[in-house]
Amino acid sequence: MCGIIGILGDHEVAPQLVEALRRLEYRGYDSAGIATVNNGHLERRRAVGKLVHLTDLLVHNPLAGKAGIGHTRWATHGEANEKNAHPHATGGVAVVHNGIIENFRELRAFLASKGVSHQTDTDTETVALLAQYHMDQGLPPRDAAEKTIASLEGAYALCFLFDGEEDLLIAARKGSPLAIGHGEGEMFVGSDAIALAPLTYKITYLEEGDWAVVTRAGAEIRDAQGRIANRPLKVVQVDATRIDKGGYKHFMAKEIAEQPGVIGQTLAANIRGGKIALPGPGLDFTRIDRLTMVACGTASYACLVAKYWFEQIAGLPVDVDIASEFRYREPPIPARTVAVFVSQSGETADTLAALRYATGRADKIVAVVNVTESSIARESDLVLPIHAGVEVGVASTKAFTCQLTVLILMALDAARQRGRITEAEQADHLAGLMALPGIFNHALGIAAACEALARKLAEARDILFLGRGQMFPLALEGALKLKEISYIHAEAYASGELKHGPIALVDDKVPVIVMAPRDALFDKSVSNMQEVMARGGRILLISDKTGITEAGHGCWETLTMPEVPALFAPILYALPAQLLAYYTAVAKGTDVDQPRNLAKSVTVE
Repeated sequence: MCGIIGILGDHEVAPQLVEALRRLEYRGYDSAGIATVNNGHLERRRAVGKLVHLTDLLVHNPLAGKAGIGHTRWATHGEANEKNAHPHATGGVAVVHNGIIENFRELRAFLASKGVSHQTDTDTETVALLAQYHMDQGLPPRDAAEKTIASLEGAYALCFLFDGEEDLLIAARKGSPLAIGHGEGEMFVGSDAIALAPLTYKITYLEEGDWAVVTRAGAEIRDAQGRIANRPLKVVQVDATRIDKGGYKHFMAKEIAEQPGVIGQTLAANIRGGKIALPGPGLDFTRIDRLTMVACGTASYACLVAKYWFEQIAGLPVDVDIASEFRYREPPIPARTVAVFVSQSGETADTLAALRYATGRADKIVAVVNVTESSIARESDLVLPIHAGVEVGVASTKAFTCQLTVLILMALDAARQRGRITEAEQADHLAGLMALPGIFNHALGIAAACEALARKLAEARDILFLGRGQMFPLALEGALKLKEISYIHAEAYASGELKHGPIALVDDKVPVIVMAPRDALFDKSVSNMQEVMARGGRILLISDKTGITEAGHGCWETLTMPEVPALFAPILYALPAQLLAYYTAVAKGTDVDQPRNLAKSVTVE
């Protein structure tokens, strides 16, 4: 969610801090600020809204100094205003924080008993006040920070900057990612490698419970028990061209267009000599009786699609849970169960918590992630990268289709191992998959039609999506995409459930988008469409040429997709869901890449 940057540099750091925060805008935020130490004096600047407001402030009221910290805040405790914006400072210490301090009320009460009052509505201010209190008791900054960190409960990534200390940052992480960057006579702290990419490619990832004393000479890292921890230094190359719009108006448009290429990369990474070759030790599906799949948001819909694939092709039962409910339900996990956790960032707090619940209960933990150095990846037995590249737009597009690509490969691998399909049948499926990037590229040609349709959809207050079988999760994804970025109320239903209640919503003002390739369930979908049209509903049918020919008559609008094997239709039909949402948002003039109230990486529960 929020973004952190810290720099001990040999140049003025304010411009570097702002540029790093700009690279973290994709995470979602509602205020921003920086603090520096100059000639021993700590100062800060903060502003509400987009980063441009902070840069405007710095033009008129600049900050000097070669040591500093910065933050983009997504509000949790306290509304989005300047008072609650980070960094929080007491005069002697400034703090930036991602996460939630769960015991801040108890800490605040302790401070109040010592005559220390708070000025903001945030949990983070308590961290700064507590560190200041310990320094007032005579502790040096390093020891004051250590004692403060030991008092905290909850999830946090923290970076401390101190008055009078121009060569010191204290960093700590628990439940929220944080990395240290190594330069030549400079050191950096950041939420992720993207923030640090312009500054260094040498990264050390802090592990759970770590805290670090950072100076220009290097970093001393200690684990949760206070022992020196030698965390590996890794070379992480983040291609800067992947973090700009490349001539597109929005990152989302660029990332939609990148899908044929990244799906091809995902296939190339997992198919060798015409056979599936998943990375690492792989999975012995003959020793697995059940899969438990856990994810949030769009990734959970990828899991729902995969449930159809694993059960129909491989005969392997699958439970799908949203991560925010999984561990609180305390589900029993039977023997011979593999738990699969799907997350673009690999840092999703609910998914990580669910993974930790399953660890020691499931036979194996598998991560399907885009960031192989993420917390979820590091805590898993097997990591299956999706190879989507950096995804900046908050509304996931290419990560979703790459997740689906990895999951269909897993399902096909399971089906062959379990004797449900032969090697020859698997080879036929793989040949169809290898053709998918080309089909997807051709399908991008529907963009103009989607733009025209979106101008009509933008006038609606409510929109329904329908789908059957493996297209039902795609209907869910279509509704989610639309409401995420256009702010139009949208709901999705399994087509057969329409008459069990939702059909009461149908009238001539509610568009009903039906995702129905010409597959085994097509005729049933057509029957549901007729029920809608009989009640004056406006159907937008998304199907292939055959489906449009057979069922397009009487529809309000149609959208023709290329023919694709039915098994892979969910991957291809993600495209119209994305394009309709994108162009509807553009028509309404909303912030496509950074929709209100949302964050790219949700690192708080």
